[in-house]
Amino acid sequence: MALIESHDAQLGMDAPDFELSATDGQSYSLESFADADVLVMMFICNHCPYVKAVRGRLVDLAEQMSDQSVAFAAISSNDAERYPDDGFERMKEVAEEYNFPFPYLYDETQDVARSYGAVCTPDFFVFDEDRKLRYRGRLDDNWKEPEQVSRRELKAAVDTLLAGETPDEEQHPSMGCSIKWKQ
Repeated sequence: MALIESHDAQLGMDAPDFELSATDGQSYSLESFADADVLVMMFICNHCPYVKAVRGRLVDLAEQMSDQSVAFAAISSNDAERYPDDGFERMKEVAEEYNFPFPYLYDETQDVARSYGAVCTPDFFVFDEDRKLRYRGRLDDNWKEPEQVSRRELKAAVDTLLAGETPDEEQHPSMGCSIKWKQ
C-alpha cells in the first residue's frame, strides 16, 4: 500500500455531472443533490486502511450535519476485478454495516473519478450552491488517531460555506491509497 496525496485542484471548477448506481438501488446524478447548498463528494473504497480509519468519522459528520443544507455522497471507483473487496456487492455490505447516511455510488468505468481529478481514497471535494469547487483537502489533521484530531478541516470548510463565505484557499491535501485504475 503506497501513500499518495491528492494534488491541487482547480478551486472554482464546476462539479462534473454523472449518472451512477448506488448501493440503495437508486441512480444518482449531480441534479439529485440540487436542493443542498453544499455538496460533499467523497471518493472512498472498502479495502483501503486510510478509508477504514476515517469511515466512522464520515458517518458521524454526515449525521451531525443532517439538519443543514448539506448533501454527502461517496463514490467507489476502484477496479473491482483486481480488488474484489471493492466490488458492488461488497459496497452494499459496507454501506449496510456502517449504516451510511449518504448514497454510496459505484463508478465502474472510472469516468467520474477521472472527471473530478480524484487520485486517492479518501479524496474529498466540497462544492458550493453553484457547484463550484471550494475545498479539496483532507478530512482532518490525524487520519489514524481520532482522539488526536485538533483541526476538522472538511467540517470547517462546510461550515464556512454554510455561513456564506469562501474557505481559505490554503488547503492540506487528502492522503490515502491510490485509486486502483483499470489497466
